[in-house]
Amino acid sequence: MKNNVDADAIIIGAGACGLMCAVQAGYLGKKVILLEKNEKPGAKILISGGGRCNFTNLGTSTEQFISANPHFLKSSFSQWTVDDTIGFFETYGVSGKEKTLGQLFPDGKTAKDVVGVFTSICDDFGQEIRCGANVTGILRDDQIYEVTGERNSKPFKLRAQKVVIATGGLPIPKMGATDFALRFARQHGLKIVPTAPALVPLTITGKDHDWYARLSGNSVYCRVSNSRISFEEQILFTHWGLSGPAILQISSYWRKGETIQIDLLPDRQISGLITEARNTNGRQLLSTLLSRFYTKKLTEALSAFLPVDKQVATLTAAEIELVSNTIHHFAVKPAGDKGYDKAEVMRGGIDTSELSSKTLECKSIPGLYFGGECVDITGWLGGYNFQWAWASGFVIAQNI
Repeated sequence: MKNNVDADAIIIGAGACGLMCAVQAGYLGKKVILLEKNEKPGAKILISGGGRCNFTNLGTSTEQFISANPHFLKSSFSQWTVDDTIGFFETYGVSGKEKTLGQLFPDGKTAKDVVGVFTSICDDFGQEIRCGANVTGILRDDQIYEVTGERNSKPFKLRAQKVVIATGGLPIPKMGATDFALRFARQHGLKIVPTAPALVPLTITGKDHDWYARLSGNSVYCRVSNSRISFEEQILFTHWGLSGPAILQISSYWRKGETIQIDLLPDRQISGLITEARNTNGRQLLSTLLSRFYTKKLTEALSAFLPVDKQVATLTAAEIELVSNTIHHFAVKPAGDKGYDKAEVMRGGIDTSELSSKTLECKSIPGLYFGGECVDITGWLGGYNFQWAWASGFVIAQNI
Protein backbone atom coordinates (compact mmCIF):
# COMPACT_ATOMS: atom_id res chain seq x y z
CA MET A 1 0.00 0.00 0.00
CA LYS A 2 1.09 3.59 -0.64
CA ASN A 3 2.30 5.92 2.13
CA ASN A 4 3.34 2.96 4.24
CA VAL A 5 -0.24 2.07 5.19
CA ASP A 6 -1.80 -1.38 5.58
CA ALA A 7 -5.15 -0.52 3.99
CA ASP A 8 -7.22 2.37 2.67
CA ALA A 9 -9.31 2.09 5.82
CA ILE A 10 -9.51 0.20 9.08
CA ILE A 11 -13.08 -0.74 10.06
CA ILE A 12 -13.58 -1.46 13.74
CA GLY A 13 -16.57 -3.75 14.16
CA ALA A 14 -17.68 -6.48 11.74
CA GLY A 15 -21.39 -6.14 12.38
CA ALA A 16 -24.05 -5.08 9.89
CA CYS A 17 -22.60 -1.62 9.22
CA GLY A 18 -18.97 -2.71 9.15
CA LEU A 19 -19.60 -5.67 6.85
CA MET A 20 -21.63 -3.61 4.38
CA CYS A 21 -18.95 -0.92 4.42
CA ALA A 22 -16.23 -3.47 3.63
CA VAL A 23 -18.20 -4.98 0.76
CA GLN A 24 -19.10 -1.63 -0.79
CA ALA A 25 -15.50 -0.46 -0.45
CA GLY A 26 -14.48 -3.61 -2.29
CA TYR A 27 -16.76 -2.73 -5.20
CA LEU A 28 -14.89 0.58 -5.42
CA GLY A 29 -11.47 -1.05 -5.39
CA LYS A 30 -10.63 0.06 -1.86
CA LYS A 31 -8.72 -2.24 0.48
CA VAL A 32 -10.01 -2.43 4.08
CA ILE A 33 -9.24 -4.48 7.17
CA LEU A 34 -12.11 -5.28 9.54
CA LEU A 35 -11.26 -5.77 13.20
CA GLU A 36 -13.86 -7.73 15.15
CA LYS A 37 -13.75 -8.39 18.89
CA ASN A 38 -15.85 -11.57 18.64
CA GLU A 39 -14.61 -14.86 17.26
CA LYS A 40 -17.05 -14.60 14.33
CA PRO A 41 -18.32 -11.66 12.27
CA GLY A 42 -21.98 -10.59 12.37
CA ALA A 43 -22.75 -11.81 15.91
CA LYS A 44 -25.93 -9.75 16.32
CA ILE A 45 -27.06 -10.52 12.76
CA LEU A 46 -26.86 -14.21 13.60
CA ILE A 47 -29.21 -13.95 16.59
CA SER A 48 -31.61 -11.42 15.10
CA GLY A 49 -35.18 -12.54 14.60
CA GLY A 50 -34.48 -15.81 16.36
CA GLY A 51 -31.82 -16.61 13.76
CA ARG A 52 -34.05 -15.68 10.84
CA CYS A 53 -32.89 -12.04 10.44
CA ASN A 54 -35.53 -9.42 9.62
CA PHE A 55 -33.10 -7.60 7.32
CA THR A 56 -35.18 -4.56 6.28
CA ASN A 57 -38.68 -3.11 6.22
CA LEU A 58 -40.64 -2.11 3.12
CA GLY A 59 -42.12 0.91 4.90
CA THR A 60 -38.84 2.46 6.01
CA SER A 61 -38.80 6.25 6.32
CA THR A 62 -37.30 8.70 8.79
CA GLU A 63 -40.53 8.53 10.81
CA GLN A 64 -39.67 5.12 12.27
CA PHE A 65 -36.53 6.42 13.96
CA ILE A 66 -35.82 8.16 17.24
CA SER A 67 -33.07 10.77 17.18
CA ALA A 68 -32.37 14.29 18.37
CA ASN A 69 -32.40 15.03 14.63
CA PRO A 70 -34.36 12.44 12.59
CA HIS A 71 -33.84 14.53 9.42
CA PHE A 72 -30.17 13.51 9.57
CA LEU A 73 -31.22 10.18 8.04
CA LYS A 74 -32.58 11.65 4.82
CA SER A 75 -29.26 11.78 3.03
CA SER A 76 -28.24 8.23 3.91
CA PHE A 77 -31.65 6.84 2.99
CA SER A 78 -31.59 8.64 -0.35
CA GLN A 79 -28.16 7.17 -1.12
CA TRP A 80 -29.07 3.61 -0.08
CA THR A 81 -32.76 2.68 -0.26
CA VAL A 82 -34.81 -0.33 0.79
CA ASP A 83 -34.86 -1.36 -2.89
CA ASP A 84 -31.07 -1.25 -2.85
CA THR A 85 -31.02 -3.59 0.15
CA ILE A 86 -33.46 -5.99 -1.51
CA GLY A 87 -31.56 -5.93 -4.80
CA PHE A 88 -28.22 -6.44 -3.06
CA PHE A 89 -29.32 -9.57 -1.23
CA GLU A 90 -31.24 -10.96 -4.21
CA THR A 91 -28.07 -10.71 -6.30
CA TYR A 92 -26.45 -13.12 -3.86
CA GLY A 93 -29.38 -15.54 -3.58
CA VAL A 94 -31.22 -14.15 -0.56
CA SER A 95 -34.75 -13.11 -1.48
CA GLY A 96 -37.01 -11.26 0.94
CA LYS A 97 -40.38 -12.55 2.11
CA GLU A 98 -42.76 -10.23 3.93
CA LYS A 99 -43.94 -11.63 7.23
CA THR A 100 -46.03 -8.77 8.65
CA LEU A 101 -46.05 -4.97 8.74
CA GLY A 102 -43.48 -4.72 5.93
CA GLN A 103 -40.93 -6.90 7.69
CA LEU A 104 -38.71 -8.77 5.22
CA PHE A 105 -37.05 -12.05 6.17
CA PRO A 106 -34.85 -14.27 3.98
CA ASP A 107 -37.12 -16.61 2.02
CA GLY A 108 -36.04 -20.16 2.86
CA LYS A 109 -32.75 -18.96 4.30
CA THR A 110 -31.45 -17.77 7.67
CA ALA A 111 -29.33 -15.12 9.34
CA LYS A 112 -26.34 -17.35 8.74
CA ASP A 113 -26.91 -16.99 4.99
CA VAL A 114 -27.08 -13.20 5.37
CA VAL A 115 -23.69 -13.12 7.09
CA GLY A 116 -22.41 -15.59 4.49
CA VAL A 117 -23.19 -13.08 1.72
CA PHE A 118 -20.79 -10.59 3.28
CA THR A 119 -17.99 -12.98 4.19
CA SER A 120 -18.08 -14.48 0.69
CA ILE A 121 -17.83 -11.08 -1.01
CA CYS A 122 -15.06 -10.01 1.37
CA ASP A 123 -13.14 -13.14 0.40
CA ASP A 124 -13.64 -12.35 -3.28
CA PHE A 125 -12.30 -8.82 -2.86
CA GLY A 126 -9.50 -9.76 -0.47
CA GLN A 127 -10.98 -7.72 2.36
CA GLU A 128 -9.57 -9.09 5.59
CA ILE A 129 -11.80 -9.86 8.58
CA ARG A 130 -9.62 -10.31 11.63
CA CYS A 131 -11.69 -11.73 14.49
CA GLY A 132 -10.67 -11.90 18.14
CA ALA A 133 -9.13 -8.44 17.75
CA ASN A 134 -9.42 -6.11 20.73
CA VAL A 135 -8.67 -2.52 19.70
CA THR A 136 -7.11 -0.47 22.48
CA GLY A 137 -6.09 2.75 20.78
CA ILE A 138 -6.51 5.04 17.77
CA LEU A 139 -3.92 7.74 17.14
CA ARG A 140 -3.62 10.18 14.23
CA ASP A 141 -0.29 11.54 13.08
CA ASP A 142 0.34 13.45 9.85
CA GLN A 143 -3.01 12.37 8.30
CA ILE A 144 -2.34 8.69 9.02
CA TYR A 145 -4.26 6.73 11.65
CA GLU A 146 -2.53 4.14 13.76
CA VAL A 147 -4.84 1.52 15.27
CA THR A 148 -3.37 -0.61 18.04
CA GLY A 149 -4.67 -3.59 19.97
CA GLU A 150 -4.24 -7.23 20.78
CA ARG A 151 -5.18 -10.37 18.86
CA ASN A 152 -4.44 -13.94 19.93
CA SER A 153 -2.47 -12.53 22.87
CA LYS A 154 -0.21 -10.66 20.47
CA PRO A 155 -0.13 -6.86 20.04
CA PHE A 156 -0.86 -5.42 16.62
CA LYS A 157 -0.45 -2.04 14.93
CA LEU A 158 -2.20 -1.06 11.71
CA ARG A 159 -1.99 2.13 9.66
CA ALA A 160 -4.55 3.69 7.31
CA GLN A 161 -5.69 7.12 6.16
CA LYS A 162 -9.29 6.43 7.22
CA VAL A 163 -10.88 4.74 10.23
CA VAL A 164 -14.49 3.60 10.57
CA ILE A 165 -15.99 2.98 14.01
CA ALA A 166 -18.94 0.62 13.67
CA THR A 167 -18.78 -1.13 17.02
CA GLY A 168 -22.51 -1.01 17.76
CA GLY A 169 -24.12 -0.18 21.08
CA LEU A 170 -24.40 -1.56 24.58
CA PRO A 171 -27.12 -4.26 24.28
CA ILE A 172 -26.38 -7.94 24.86
CA PRO A 173 -22.94 -7.81 26.53
CA LYS A 174 -22.62 -11.60 26.23
CA MET A 175 -22.57 -11.14 22.45
CA GLY A 176 -19.54 -8.88 22.75
CA ALA A 177 -21.31 -5.52 23.02
CA THR A 178 -18.87 -2.75 23.81
CA ASP A 179 -18.84 0.94 24.71
CA PHE A 180 -15.76 1.49 22.54
CA ALA A 181 -17.41 4.09 20.27
CA LEU A 182 -18.86 6.03 23.18
CA ARG A 183 -15.58 5.99 25.12
CA PHE A 184 -13.65 7.19 22.09
CA ALA A 185 -16.21 9.94 21.46
CA ARG A 186 -16.04 11.16 25.06
CA GLN A 187 -12.25 11.15 25.04
CA HIS A 188 -12.31 13.42 22.01
CA GLY A 189 -14.96 15.80 23.29
CA LEU A 190 -17.75 14.69 20.96
CA LYS A 191 -21.31 15.26 22.12
CA ILE A 192 -23.28 12.17 23.13
CA VAL A 193 -27.05 11.93 23.46
CA PRO A 194 -27.76 10.07 26.74
CA THR A 195 -28.01 6.33 26.13
CA ALA A 196 -30.53 3.79 27.42
CA PRO A 197 -31.85 0.32 26.50
CA ALA A 198 -34.50 0.39 23.75
CA LEU A 199 -36.78 -2.24 22.24
CA VAL A 200 -36.66 -3.84 25.68
CA PRO A 201 -39.18 -5.66 27.93
CA LEU A 202 -40.65 -3.70 30.84
CA THR A 203 -40.72 -4.87 34.44
CA ILE A 204 -43.50 -4.74 37.03
CA THR A 205 -42.72 -4.85 40.75
CA GLY A 206 -44.54 -4.22 44.03
CA LYS A 207 -48.16 -5.09 44.70
CA ASP A 208 -48.99 -5.62 41.01
CA HIS A 209 -46.19 -8.08 40.31
CA ASP A 210 -48.07 -11.27 41.21
CA TRP A 211 -51.03 -10.37 38.96
CA TYR A 212 -48.75 -10.16 35.90
CA ALA A 213 -46.64 -13.15 36.93
CA ARG A 214 -49.71 -15.41 37.08
CA LEU A 215 -50.42 -14.53 33.44
CA SER A 216 -46.93 -15.46 32.26
CA GLY A 217 -47.05 -16.92 28.75
CA ASN A 218 -50.38 -15.32 27.80
CA SER A 219 -50.39 -12.96 24.81
CA VAL A 220 -53.08 -10.63 23.49
CA TYR A 221 -53.38 -8.20 20.57
CA CYS A 222 -53.48 -4.66 21.99
CA ARG A 223 -52.96 -0.99 21.36
CA VAL A 224 -50.24 0.30 23.66
CA SER A 225 -49.80 4.06 23.97
CA ASN A 226 -48.46 7.02 25.87
CA SER A 227 -48.84 10.75 25.29
CA ARG A 228 -46.43 10.61 22.34
CA ILE A 229 -47.19 7.51 20.29
CA SER A 230 -49.15 4.26 20.05
CA PHE A 231 -48.50 0.78 18.61
CA GLU A 232 -50.89 -2.06 17.79
CA GLU A 233 -49.38 -5.53 18.09
CA GLN A 234 -49.19 -8.44 20.50
CA ILE A 235 -48.17 -8.00 24.11
CA LEU A 236 -46.82 -10.90 26.15
CA PHE A 237 -47.24 -11.30 29.90
CA THR A 238 -44.13 -12.62 31.63
CA HIS A 239 -43.19 -13.58 35.17
CA TRP A 240 -41.42 -10.23 35.53
CA GLY A 241 -43.77 -7.93 33.60
CA LEU A 242 -44.54 -7.29 29.95
CA SER A 243 -42.91 -8.06 26.62
CA GLY A 244 -44.02 -8.74 23.05
CA PRO A 245 -43.75 -6.51 19.96
CA ALA A 246 -46.07 -3.71 21.16
CA ILE A 247 -44.24 -3.41 24.49
CA LEU A 248 -40.80 -3.45 22.85
CA GLN A 249 -41.94 -0.67 20.52
CA ILE A 250 -43.35 1.58 23.26
CA SER A 251 -40.29 0.97 25.46
CA SER A 252 -38.19 3.17 23.18
CA TYR A 253 -40.53 6.06 23.98
CA TRP A 254 -41.11 5.23 27.66
CA ARG A 255 -39.33 7.05 30.48
CA LYS A 256 -39.10 5.89 34.07
CA GLY A 257 -42.04 7.05 36.19
CA GLU A 258 -44.42 7.27 33.25
CA THR A 259 -47.66 5.32 32.85
CA ILE A 260 -48.61 3.57 29.61
CA GLN A 261 -52.15 2.79 28.48
CA ILE A 262 -53.16 -0.58 27.08
CA ASP A 263 -56.31 -1.05 25.01
CA LEU A 264 -56.99 -4.76 25.42
CA LEU A 265 -59.60 -4.75 22.63
CA PRO A 266 -58.48 -2.14 20.08
CA ASP A 267 -60.76 -3.19 17.22
CA ARG A 268 -64.08 -3.32 19.12
CA GLN A 269 -65.93 -1.33 21.77
CA ILE A 270 -66.69 -3.52 24.78
CA SER A 271 -69.73 -1.40 25.73
CA GLY A 272 -71.26 -2.08 22.31
CA LEU A 273 -70.57 -5.79 22.68
CA ILE A 274 -72.30 -5.76 26.06
CA THR A 275 -75.34 -4.05 24.52
CA GLU A 276 -75.46 -6.69 21.76
CA ALA A 277 -75.17 -9.47 24.32
CA ARG A 278 -77.98 -8.04 26.42
CA ASN A 279 -80.25 -8.06 23.38
CA THR A 280 -79.44 -11.61 22.35
CA ASN A 281 -78.52 -13.50 25.51
CA GLY A 282 -78.60 -11.30 28.58
CA ARG A 283 -78.20 -14.25 30.89
CA GLN A 284 -74.68 -14.99 29.80
CA LEU A 285 -71.97 -14.06 32.25
CA LEU A 286 -69.54 -11.24 31.56
CA SER A 287 -66.78 -13.85 31.77
CA THR A 288 -68.40 -15.74 28.87
CA LEU A 289 -68.38 -12.59 26.76
CA LEU A 290 -64.75 -11.83 27.62
CA SER A 291 -63.68 -15.40 26.85
CA ARG A 292 -64.47 -14.71 23.17
CA PHE A 293 -61.40 -12.48 23.09
CA TYR A 294 -59.08 -13.65 25.88
CA THR A 295 -57.62 -16.84 27.26
CA LYS A 296 -59.31 -18.42 30.26
CA LYS A 297 -56.37 -17.32 32.40
CA LEU A 298 -56.65 -13.66 31.38
CA THR A 299 -60.43 -13.68 31.76
CA GLU A 300 -60.04 -15.05 35.28
CA ALA A 301 -57.32 -12.49 36.07
CA LEU A 302 -59.64 -9.64 35.02
CA SER A 303 -61.98 -10.74 37.83
CA ALA A 304 -59.66 -8.79 40.12
CA PHE A 305 -61.09 -5.63 38.55
CA LEU A 306 -64.41 -6.60 36.95
CA PRO A 307 -67.69 -8.31 37.97
CA VAL A 308 -67.05 -11.20 35.60
CA ASP A 309 -69.55 -13.49 37.37
CA LYS A 310 -72.51 -11.18 36.77
CA GLN A 311 -74.96 -11.69 33.92
CA VAL A 312 -74.57 -8.99 31.28
CA ALA A 313 -78.26 -8.05 31.62
CA THR A 314 -77.72 -7.14 35.28
CA LEU A 315 -74.69 -4.90 34.78
CA THR A 316 -75.32 -1.34 35.95
CA ALA A 317 -74.29 1.73 33.97
CA ALA A 318 -71.43 2.27 36.43
CA GLU A 319 -70.28 -1.33 36.00
CA ILE A 320 -70.36 -1.07 32.20
CA GLU A 321 -68.27 2.09 32.43
CA LEU A 322 -65.83 0.23 34.71
CA VAL A 323 -65.59 -2.60 32.18
CA SER A 324 -65.00 -0.14 29.34
CA ASN A 325 -62.31 1.80 31.22
CA THR A 326 -60.54 -1.39 32.29
CA ILE A 327 -60.57 -2.99 28.85
CA HIS A 328 -59.76 0.11 26.78
CA HIS A 329 -57.66 2.14 29.24
CA PHE A 330 -55.73 -0.42 31.26
CA ALA A 331 -53.06 1.67 32.98
CA VAL A 332 -49.61 0.24 33.64
CA LYS A 333 -46.77 1.97 35.46
CA PRO A 334 -43.63 -0.12 34.80
CA ALA A 335 -40.94 -0.13 37.44
CA GLY A 336 -38.17 -0.27 34.86
CA ASP A 337 -36.85 -2.35 31.97
CA LYS A 338 -34.82 -5.52 31.59
CA GLY A 339 -31.68 -3.59 30.73
CA TYR A 340 -29.05 -4.08 28.06
CA ASP A 341 -29.01 -7.87 28.54
CA LYS A 342 -32.47 -8.10 26.96
CA ALA A 343 -32.56 -4.91 24.85
CA GLU A 344 -32.43 -5.25 21.09
CA VAL A 345 -30.84 -1.84 20.53
CA MET A 346 -29.47 1.21 22.31
CA ARG A 347 -31.25 4.56 22.34
CA GLY A 348 -29.05 7.65 22.08
CA GLY A 349 -25.39 7.65 21.10
CA ILE A 350 -23.01 9.93 19.25
CA ASP A 351 -24.83 13.17 18.47
CA THR A 352 -25.55 13.48 14.76
CA SER A 353 -24.47 17.14 14.93
CA GLU A 354 -20.90 15.81 15.17
CA LEU A 355 -21.16 14.08 11.78
CA SER A 356 -21.69 15.07 8.16
CA SER A 357 -25.09 13.77 7.09
CA LYS A 358 -23.78 13.27 3.55
CA THR A 359 -20.64 11.27 4.39
CA LEU A 360 -20.92 10.30 8.11
CA GLU A 361 -17.43 11.69 8.61
CA CYS A 362 -16.72 13.27 11.97
CA LYS A 363 -16.65 17.04 11.47
CA SER A 364 -13.90 17.69 14.02
CA ILE A 365 -11.73 14.63 13.26
CA PRO A 366 -11.03 14.29 9.51
CA GLY A 367 -10.84 10.76 8.16
CA LEU A 368 -12.87 9.28 11.02
CA TYR A 369 -16.38 7.89 10.41
CA PHE A 370 -19.14 6.55 12.65
CA GLY A 371 -22.00 4.31 11.49
CA GLY A 372 -24.68 1.97 12.76
CA GLU A 373 -25.99 1.68 16.28
CA CYS A 374 -23.36 3.80 18.04
CA VAL A 375 -24.89 6.90 16.39
CA ASP A 376 -28.00 8.58 17.85
CA ILE A 377 -30.30 6.81 15.38
CA THR A 378 -32.70 4.24 16.88
CA GLY A 379 -35.24 2.44 14.72
CA TRP A 380 -38.48 0.69 15.56
CA LEU A 381 -38.73 -3.07 15.79
CA GLY A 382 -39.13 -4.70 12.38
CA GLY A 383 -35.94 -4.41 10.30
CA TYR A 384 -35.51 -0.64 10.50
CA ASN A 385 -32.23 -0.74 12.43
CA PHE A 386 -30.72 -3.07 9.86
CA GLN A 387 -31.73 -0.68 7.07
CA TRP A 388 -29.87 2.12 8.87
CA ALA A 389 -26.83 -0.15 9.33
CA TRP A 390 -26.72 -1.11 5.64
CA ALA A 391 -27.25 2.51 4.55
CA SER A 392 -24.59 3.93 6.85
CA GLY A 393 -22.11 1.26 5.75
CA PHE A 394 -22.74 2.10 2.11
CA VAL A 395 -22.43 5.86 2.64
CA ILE A 396 -19.17 5.56 4.53
CA ALA A 397 -17.70 3.25 1.88
CA GLN A 398 -18.26 5.91 -0.78
CA ASN A 399 -16.14 8.37 1.17
CA ILE A 400 -13.24 6.44 2.69
